[in-house]
Amino acid sequence: MNALDQTLALAWRSLVQVRRNPWELGDYSIQPILFLVLFLFVFGGAIAGSPDDYLAFVLPGVIVMNMLFVTVYVGHGLNTDLTRGVFDRFRALPIPRWAPLAGRILADVVKQVLCIALLLIVGYLLGFRLATSFGHLLVMVLLVLTFAVAFSWVMVLVGVLARDPEHVQLFGFTALFPVTFVSSAFVPVETMPEWLQGFVQANPVSLLTEAARGLMNDDGAVAAPALASLAWAAGIAAVFAPLSVWVLNRRLARG
Repeated sequence: MNALDQTLALAWRSLVQVRRNPWELGDYSIQPILFLVLFLFVFGGAIAGSPDDYLAFVLPGVIVMNMLFVTVYVGHGLNTDLTRGVFDRFRALPIPRWAPLAGRILADVVKQVLCIALLLIVGYLLGFRLATSFGHLLVMVLLVLTFAVAFSWVMVLVGVLARDPEHVQLFGFTALFPVTFVSSAFVPVETMPEWLQGFVQANPVSLLTEAARGLMNDDGAVAAPALASLAWAAGIAAVFAPLSVWVLNRRLARG
């Protein structure tokens, strides 16, 4: 229980920091809304015939894309603490080594909920209507958050390995862009070259998007892509969580 209290306190610390850096809040609010509006009105007519028809297709994809991008700030904040000596203070405290990492990820979950809520509200204002039930929507949110928690460990590792916070963002966004856009988040898989379709269908971004799309629009299979997404999440967490803690301990040991 002490470790849980310490994790919650460190998560609150990460959230309170937003007040001193209001521009960070724009990355969680303004940026995803801009992505949704731009994709909708620039590509909607070409892909679906009209923005109205494209909205139900693209909204789940933007939610998943933004979820991945927000995880970059977990690594960015962690690297900032490391380079500024904050972790040296943590080492002097009677807390588990994993508590600062878990606190960062827990704070990220709160920010993820805010982003998803904003996108759903803006989507509603643009004309989106849920074709299923509130329970299905809640399952979609939980599925996306579960994947976000698992994938955050990848960015924790990047944050520990990177030289400075700028390199975290550079590597994180550079790596995420091809994985995100070479998926079914924004265009149907069948419109892509045949040699690319196999990779796109196995891409966890595509699987998570298809599950979210089915839960929101009731227009496709849900169980198979949802279970595959959870399998990807479990595999990512099983590899990167212990690896991140091990690399962090080595970095702290070197001073």
